[in-house]
Amino acid sequence: MNLKELLNRTPFLELHGNENPEVSEIVFDSRKAVANSLYVAVKGTVSDGHSYIDAAIEKGSTVIVCEDLPENVDEKTTYLKVKNSSKTLGQIASNFYGNPSEKLNLIGITGTNGKTSVTTLLFDIFKILGYKTALISTVEYRIGEEVFPSTHTTPDVLTLNKILSKAVETGCEYAFMEVSSHGIHQDRIEGLHFKIAGFTNITHDHLDYHKTFNEYLKVKKRFFDELNPEAIAITNADDKNGLVMLQNTKAKKKTYALKTMADFHGKILEADFNGMLLNFNGTEFWTTLTGKFNGYNLLLAFAVAMECGFHEDDVLQAISKLQRVKGRFETLKSDGGIFFVVDYAHTPDALENVLDSINEIRTKNERLITVFGCGGDRDHAKRPEMGKIATRKSTLAIITSDNPRTENPNEIIKEIEAGVEPQNFSKYTTIPDRKEAIKMAIKFAEPRDIILVAGKGHENYQEINGERIHFDDKEMVLELSRLMSK
Repeated sequence: MNLKELLNRTPFLELHGNENPEVSEIVFDSRKAVANSLYVAVKGTVSDGHSYIDAAIEKGSTVIVCEDLPENVDEKTTYLKVKNSSKTLGQIASNFYGNPSEKLNLIGITGTNGKTSVTTLLFDIFKILGYKTALISTVEYRIGEEVFPSTHTTPDVLTLNKILSKAVETGCEYAFMEVSSHGIHQDRIEGLHFKIAGFTNITHDHLDYHKTFNEYLKVKKRFFDELNPEAIAITNADDKNGLVMLQNTKAKKKTYALKTMADFHGKILEADFNGMLLNFNGTEFWTTLTGKFNGYNLLLAFAVAMECGFHEDDVLQAISKLQRVKGRFETLKSDGGIFFVVDYAHTPDALENVLDSINEIRTKNERLITVFGCGGDRDHAKRPEMGKIATRKSTLAIITSDNPRTENPNEIIKEIEAGVEPQNFSKYTTIPDRKEAIKMAIKFAEPRDIILVAGKGHENYQEINGERIHFDDKEMVLELSRLMSK
């Protein structure tokens, strides 16, 4: 593709050198540069791509996109000076791959909790409705039946366009993707054309990156602010910041809620560990998913499907056939009669939602034992909050490790303990080894008791000192409950 085609609808400040060279590839990592490639020098959070311009040229790049021209320019190289390299990368990446997001219906879901569940539910709903679709989520990337391992919640913009381009080539009409705050802030969705944007909720998370909650909120809101007038923005009217997302959007505005009046209104009529009886917009149906948070997830999925033009009966029939999302309120029962819930909850709000859902279902004759921890090298402020929530809403909380990364697990646990209220001091213990913590929960439990193992969900590893060690909560629960029931 030539440079003029790549720059379609893309503003730039200056152009030096050959005005229309052929470009073989686009890269923003100088190590991946090849002959006749275009290298985009992006100012990242860790390093500045401008420092690697010479390295990219040495490996074959003939076009350089940068915010600051180097002091010594190469006469054989074309330099394009732009205001914002990361935004330009998104725009030319879309052009390079033929603007695939404009050739299918791209639906983006953002929020603190529920993104993976909602996108996965939508993928499954549309599959049941007979459509070939693509999924870009924390757990995996899918194009129809083809599955690829996930690297980021929202991958870089080159990878995104590559996936979407393949989805178009293979006949997908819809694509569902998680849109993370990191992805928005780092312009990874720049140049993409969204048909629908959905908002789940916003709570305390990622403040190690965004520094303040207000900054985190603004980044999420930016996704909606930048939608075009043909798009549809759907928000959670029950979330106290839900309507904030719609304040400056040019998109058509829609709401959903379980508690307040909304365009899409839902109600939980009954709930137990086997599922829920729901009422959406006046129609009752049963689902095997359970918990209030899943009520919200399903309601947003319903709203998206309805805005895509499907008949209500068809959508509700598809929802009633759904299975639970991996690592999201997965329930198991041991031979000894102990109930297990494995869930990805790793934020205060998510943990509280799961605990509330369990407490709404249980009869109080059963004890609730919670095994949880907090990730290392991440937001410290949420640790005491999670300690307070877990001990307040559980019969017993066992504080353990959850991806300590480069931090000392005992130091993380101390920060969690700091949030425990005095009246709940007798309701928790600490066991840094996650396997031993799960084992202790099983040993303490009696038939009909409920054990929540929270924090990892679908993840099958523990990250310790830069090394990923295999660890799967669901596998561990099954293995230990079998061994201990003998």
